[in-house]
Amino acid sequence: QVQLVESGGGLVQAGGSLRLSCAASGRTFSSYGMGWFRQAPGKERDFVAAINWTGRSTYYLDSVKGRFTISRDNAKNAVYLQMNSLKPEDTAVYYCAAAANGLGSSSRYEYDSWGQGTQVTVSS
Repeated sequence: QVQLVESGGGLVQAGGSLRLSCAASGRTFSSYGMGWFRQAPGKERDFVAAINWTGRSTYYLDSVKGRFTISRDNAKNAVYLQMNSLKPEDTAVYYCAAAANGLGSSSRYEYDSWGQGTQVTVSS
């Protein structure tokens, strides 16, 4: 398994941008599929974006398509989520997750390791 640590969350006004980072430990990071999920208070943890182990395939929640971009740097053991045109409904705790099967999946059950989360708050 890999250990994951998220960073980059914060408070931003609607229309603003944030870049989340997820640092992974472990020599096998490049073989993992990676995902970002989010959880708002009182709601379930929802899929946001995913990327497969090669970085060539990416997947997004419909409501973030065109605004969010997931990317990875296997040399740095890191995955990123660039979030633009943020909306108040994007407010949540954002979690990074790793899937040993190498795929980028929208199902949280495919993921083996999770970070502690980073808070993103978008004010109107």
